[in-house]
Amino acid sequence: MTASPEVRVAIVTGGASGIGLATAGILLEQGWQVVGTDRDADALAAAETALAGHAGRFRMVQGDVTDEAAMARLVEETERDVGPIRGLVTSAGIGRDVPFLDTTADMFRTIHEINVVGTFIIARAAAAAMRASGGGAIVTIASVSGLTGNIGRAAYGSSKGAIVNLTRIMAVELARFGIRVNSVAPGPIETPMVAEVHTSAIRDQWNDKVLLERYGTPAEIGEAVAFLVDARRSSYITGQILAVDGGFVACGLNDKSRG
Repeated sequence: MTASPEVRVAIVTGGASGIGLATAGILLEQGWQVVGTDRDADALAAAETALAGHAGRFRMVQGDVTDEAAMARLVEETERDVGPIRGLVTSAGIGRDVPFLDTTADMFRTIHEINVVGTFIIARAAAAAMRASGGGAIVTIASVSGLTGNIGRAAYGSSKGAIVNLTRIMAVELARFGIRVNSVAPGPIETPMVAEVHTSAIRDQWNDKVLLERYGTPAEIGEAVAFLVDARRSSYITGQILAVDGGFVACGLNDKSRG
């Protein structure tokens, strides 16, 4: 009799909507056990319904990534009740589109607290568990706004830039424990957060600079995340920032206006 393969367990923060929910669904389809966490109780209930076809292989837990004790409990309970954590996706985050001179210190602090400190808290807890159990993979969610100077992104863009560098530092320090760390930097994606923030004028600006001339879907980001978290497909990749952006970062002068 051959031994059964190890159950692959992943935690997805911000797992109840947008990119997090899409990623959770894709990981489930690929055989993972998934524990999602989100602070929005209504979104959690909707996610339970959306993923009902995978009953028994996922759970949704209410939690705030900025709550260090709550994230420590999440990791501990996942390891105890589900199995060793082999994947972490840090999708929880917020954004605002506000000019630099109109950005308040409180707004700046709030966005950095959730996007940067929240990513750090859950990544540190999960990495400690992975180190003790044989390794794994962490995929952070950055943004093209963390790679280039986009208008209106003083708080959001700088927070995502911090995530980019944090990802590289974690990759450097955690490689010796068998932990790979990469990041996906989405371009404009049709998520609830984007629907709230992006006006028609903002959409025109993005579509003018995105080579594929459209917004992406959460599933398109989720597929990239699933690739990077899966050691069977990306075992020699760490410390990388993958822009999934329809060509936005690569676009300088172009011939789109020529018809």
